[in-house]
Amino acid sequence: MNKLQKLLVESKSLNRKLLSIFLTAGFPNPQTFDKVLLDTAAYADIIELGVPFSDPVADGPTIQYSSQKAIEKGVSLHDVLSMLKNFRKKSSVPVVIMSYSNPVYRYGVERFFREASSAGLDGIILPDVPYEERCPYISAARKYEISYIPIVSLTTSLNRAVDISGTSTGFVYVTAVTGVTGVRKSVSRTLPCFLKDLKSRSNKPIFVGFGISSREHIIGLKNFCDGFIVGSAVIEVIRRGKNISKFLENLRSGL
Repeated sequence: MNKLQKLLVESKSLNRKLLSIFLTAGFPNPQTFDKVLLDTAAYADIIELGVPFSDPVADGPTIQYSSQKAIEKGVSLHDVLSMLKNFRKKSSVPVVIMSYSNPVYRYGVERFFREASSAGLDGIILPDVPYEERCPYISAARKYEISYIPIVSLTTSLNRAVDISGTSTGFVYVTAVTGVTGVRKSVSRTLPCFLKDLKSRSNKPIFVGFGISSREHIIGLKNFCDGFIVGSAVIEVIRRGKNISKFLENLRSGL
């Protein structure tokens, strides 16, 4: 088992909820990102590294902005793997990469997973890869002991959601809202029921993201899932130059 899988097993045995924090790799700039990464690792159970991409179809304005700024600084997929490799010298916190299929395909699927494994990657999220086209990515992920993490939308039928969940070798990422990422005041009213139904038919850990932005969201949903992913709210804190440690500490208090 890799570090992520071990963490998931351990947290289940302790009935402990987990916090995954999304960061756009290289934002606000490549020179200070290492510090942002280490500061985040002090509070996060899992770190999700977003690969800057010009057409992030699942991301809202906040992450689009951070992605564009990182691209303008020249941050590439190769750079993201280098950042991960450097981080691994200082921290053992599990790391998941969120990318789109285009950068991975251009890099070379086999090459990407081989180099990502060597750099210390634990999991991969590819939000634009449909269930029917998963096989090449799942095969490579398993070969290099990287957890494949599928995304399930609230608009997904329960039967299909169960099928998608079955492809996971890490956790299942369930979106808290319909649409793209972004800070929301509230999540979908149908979310608790959806999570309850999915958990009754899947034995995979379920994490909730897309719109999760506050301690109150976590408190309200923690009885229905195994963990949370917070992204846009964190990027906004970084963008405004506020204290990320204080924000993350407040999020953790809701677990």
